[in-house]
Amino acid sequence: MATTVRRTVLTLPAGPLGPENPLPALRPLDETHVVDERDRAALPRDMARQIGFQPLSTVLPARILDGFGRERTPTALDAIVIENDRLRATVLPGLGGRIHSLHHKPTGRELLYRNPVLQPADFALNGAWFSGGIEWNIGATGHTTLSCAPLHAALVPAPDGGEMVRLWEWERLRDLPFQVDLWLPEDSAFLHVGVRIRNPHEHTAPVYWWSNIAVPEGERTRVLAPADEAWHFGYERTLTRVPVPVSGSVDRTYPLRGEFPADYFYEVPDGARRWIASLDEDGHGLVQTSTDLLRGRKLFLWGSGAGGRRWQEWLTEPGTVGYAEIQAGLARTQLEHVPLEPGAEFSWLESYGPLSADPLTVHGEDWAAARAETEQRLAEALPRADVEAAYAAWRPFADTEPGESLATGSGWGALEVRRGKYELPGTPFADATLGEQQQPWLELLDQGAFPEPHPVVPPGPSLVSPHWRDMLETAPAEPLTEYHLGIAQWHAGDRAQAVRSWERGLVLAPSRWPLLRCLAVAAEEGRQRDRAADLYGEAFDDLCADRRDEDEDWTAAATALGREAVEALLAAGRPAAARSVWAALPPAVRQRGRFRLLEARLLIAEDDRAAARAVFDEGFEVEDLREGAQILDEVWAGLTDEPLPDRYNFRMRPER
Repeated sequence: MATTVRRTVLTLPAGPLGPENPLPALRPLDETHVVDERDRAALPRDMARQIGFQPLSTVLPARILDGFGRERTPTALDAIVIENDRLRATVLPGLGGRIHSLHHKPTGRELLYRNPVLQPADFALNGAWFSGGIEWNIGATGHTTLSCAPLHAALVPAPDGGEMVRLWEWERLRDLPFQVDLWLPEDSAFLHVGVRIRNPHEHTAPVYWWSNIAVPEGERTRVLAPADEAWHFGYERTLTRVPVPVSGSVDRTYPLRGEFPADYFYEVPDGARRWIASLDEDGHGLVQTSTDLLRGRKLFLWGSGAGGRRWQEWLTEPGTVGYAEIQAGLARTQLEHVPLEPGAEFSWLESYGPLSADPLTVHGEDWAAARAETEQRLAEALPRADVEAAYAAWRPFADTEPGESLATGSGWGALEVRRGKYELPGTPFADATLGEQQQPWLELLDQGAFPEPHPVVPPGPSLVSPHWRDMLETAPAEPLTEYHLGIAQWHAGDRAQAVRSWERGLVLAPSRWPLLRCLAVAAEEGRQRDRAADLYGEAFDDLCADRRDEDEDWTAAATALGREAVEALLAAGRPAAARSVWAALPPAVRQRGRFRLLEARLLIAEDDRAAARAVFDEGFEVEDLREGAQILDEVWAGLTDEPLPDRYNFRMRPER
């Protein structure tokens, strides 16, 4: 059959994503994937330089997504199916362009780990993320802020005369447009993926890209890559060079043989073909290869320990097969960001398809032979020269204007294109996509003033790039303008000026709580616990005077501010004031898992350990438990010396 592209609807049991958190993300990232400064001196010079190249301090201007839940209901998801007689790819444009499934039709095998549920969890840089399939990670170290966001999608002509699917968006952490072209030639068992990232600015931009591929794990599933060494990153924040495959007497190329979650970034030699494969006990599985620009390859494993297995259940559902991740990126490790010069671009081609190799060799003790066998089978299935030729054939089509629209992303790209007057052939950001969140910024751009809302509502998203900050500085100094200006100044590192802007805004603000909350965060970051507690208490009282609990935006604001206020008041040693805030929260909010845990902490502060223990015994689930978080261990240890119950064990590193 000729390659076809069609739209369909995929129904999955899905947890609700919930509303955006309306409080700006002013705090530093709690990212676990960092290397301590003192350890960088031992790393290769280029690696150390790229690890230190413009790391993010916050996820501004993105908003946090922490309102998701775990009560799954059948949910219809828009999907795009790309299919020929050998392969069927199912894409979810509304969820970061994720490839949900890659089905090999002749054998009936699913090449990816296809998650049977859509369960949001707190793994993305800005919160909500879900596991499974192939995701496109752009922005900064971690899972992209676009994990659960819609991308633009459309049909474009393919190099072989057929059709391919283009996905594109404006990545807001680095202010860079990107595109992903999915091309399945008529007679091919390999899906080609052309990727392009452009820097339209007059400054060098830090770029991060990792294609993250979830594959089924099994006792005899092995991950192979062309490397004899790897950089191991555990959750102790250290990066060390280890041999491949055996390290610490364990063959780490089998994901279930390690105990704790870990990353292995393979040291692929210069000149070697870039590839990584996951093959089962019979030698069957998936291989990913690319042109040479995409140099990095990685294995992430959850391991066989109790914490890793609990995370697997959390992200899927009990009784389903687990998964590991094989990945490909622009740098050797995910801790690095690569400079992209002004007006320049990065582009490459990836290929995904089935691979079968001799199982005795693949699973033999001779690692060199296992690698050679896998690479030879790849050469037979898809020669390296064919990947280069496919890239050369695709490259002229990258500028082709899209045809029939298949999905619509955000309006942020249209706003940036309008402001910067950028010419971006192939990735149009049409004015028609401008929406409610962009309207105030459009008025600032066109009229030079930021509109004040009527009636009073929680503030919309902020923009923080230098261009927008300059416009805010010259706009009339209204309270909402001062609020957004302070956020942009905070993002730029000018914290004293940010505080001054927020304090100026307070004088005439009809609604004071957004500004008070910003000042409270500033006090916390300055280690002024008592001042932070005072400001949080005042902010929450002011919000309660305005809030309307029947309105989703107000409930989200009360939830987020109430949680921060209780935590700040507890940190300041004021359990009575914290209890007052707790009591003022909507009853449904107090029943959420995160707030049940907060209640246990409050009860401990009130010296009622029996009641706090009862909260744990009754059971709760912290829906937005962060990857690598140890809060459950810490609170439990404050109650008892008993072992942490399995349901609360999400440990990602050995106990110290």
